[in-house]
Amino acid sequence: MPKKKLPIGIQSFKVIREDNYYYVDKTPFVKKLVDEGKYFFLSRPRRFGKSLFLDTLRQAFLGRKDLFQGLYLENNWDWDQKYPVVHVSFGAGVVRSKPELVETFFSILRRHEQIYDLSYIENLPNKQFEELIFKLSKKYNQKVVVLIDEYDKPILDNITKPDVAIPIREELKNFYSVLKDMDEHLKFCFVTGVSKFSKVSIFSGLNNLKDITLHPECATICGYTQDELESVFQDRLDEVDLAKVKEWYDGYNFLGERVYNPFDVLLYLDSKIFRPYWFETGTPTFLIELLFKKQFSLSKLELLEVGEEILDSFDVNSILPENVLFQTGYLTIQDVYFRGNARKFKLCFPNLEVKMSFTNSILNTFSDLTTKEHHYDDLYYALEKGAVSQIETTFKSIFASIPHDWFRKNNLQEYEGFYASVFYAYFCGLGLDVRVEEVTNFGQVDMTVIFDQRCYLFEFKVVEKADGRSLSQLKEKKYYEKYQGKFAEIYLIGVEFGKEERNVVGYYVDKL
Repeated sequence: MPKKKLPIGIQSFKVIREDNYYYVDKTPFVKKLVDEGKYFFLSRPRRFGKSLFLDTLRQAFLGRKDLFQGLYLENNWDWDQKYPVVHVSFGAGVVRSKPELVETFFSILRRHEQIYDLSYIENLPNKQFEELIFKLSKKYNQKVVVLIDEYDKPILDNITKPDVAIPIREELKNFYSVLKDMDEHLKFCFVTGVSKFSKVSIFSGLNNLKDITLHPECATICGYTQDELESVFQDRLDEVDLAKVKEWYDGYNFLGERVYNPFDVLLYLDSKIFRPYWFETGTPTFLIELLFKKQFSLSKLELLEVGEEILDSFDVNSILPENVLFQTGYLTIQDVYFRGNARKFKLCFPNLEVKMSFTNSILNTFSDLTTKEHHYDDLYYALEKGAVSQIETTFKSIFASIPHDWFRKNNLQEYEGFYASVFYAYFCGLGLDVRVEEVTNFGQVDMTVIFDQRCYLFEFKVVEKADGRSLSQLKEKKYYEKYQGKFAEIYLIGVEFGKEERNVVGYYVDKL
């Protein structure tokens, strides 16, 4: 029997069910949401299955029972009830201006006009949207379902241009405001996006919009759980190293069972080659520039702790790196704890794909690809051979290759976090076990790198003149005691950077 097809890039529930594609049954969530409420909002990173789930909702409300044979919803849904559905999606194309957004509104509205054989009297897009809901309700003597996909994409398309993004935000707000006055005509409303703009700025007045982004019972509404991966794709897993698949693509946590990135899983199962498939579909250039602008040490991403307000607040006028990193999927939740009555979140990279690729992209901002690959080769060789002096030579070459204009533009010469970030990015880009500020009985080590049976402990300092204090601190604090007996070789490495030289000016090593 031929294997089913992998639904790579397929967002149509109908296509998946009719054309013999694998499908991970998420229909229990359809039943759950409809039973429990009316207005919902879900934020997930790009290419995580939001659009497919939205289309699953659409087909269920349209009464397409034939598409749900063998799924949970087949016997847990009232198929005699059918509803008119308004589907608004901004996923296709790029909106570059407010006039383009308005034309996109009209295009969406014209499509519904043709589908339902209606005609509009109103001329403004928000008024036509209101008219569409009202006329559908009257024509079918039934409440209307409204599904909005990628509600925020027109804003995110212009996130680096506030003068464009803000008018677009206000136009979207005007369009969505229709929903708050149409309650008696609406059966169900579901909104998806990548970011979580505050309800005040986008969904003004729609105070009953329930955010299920971090609701534990909806944690696996998108993405694949371990059980789903192993059961649905069982016939594709021969000779697959599941532990390595987990290391590369699992790890996303929305306060419930962790999930795999579905886009990565499908492409990996197709090729059986480990690659950063999801990461390659989008570039975090804007985010990387923001990190340097805020003098945000890349190594701190391993230990980021934020409050709930930071995770929830996203606005064009106040963009926080922590917020964008989480909402776009470059960081996920590692742990949750309370400080008094306030909930706090520990964030981390979700998996090896994101950690390697994101740090590698950092290096691309100030190094050409050929030079970077040469440095990678030299550094790997030095670690493989235990040639500690070669590590110094390689990093001196790395910092010497960074254009001086880049330092002046970002004012980084006195910023210890920048130098540490470069070390961190190169080690992570090689896919090594890198730990930052790991706690010992005597304090925190700046960076620990594990390679084979060798352990390298780094202490970084920016100095006026090299004096060896970095190595002295490693010895005096006895950071190494935590690692003794666990590794064949332990190296204490103190690295000192000169403010004027913008490079390594002191490199001190002691082997235990």
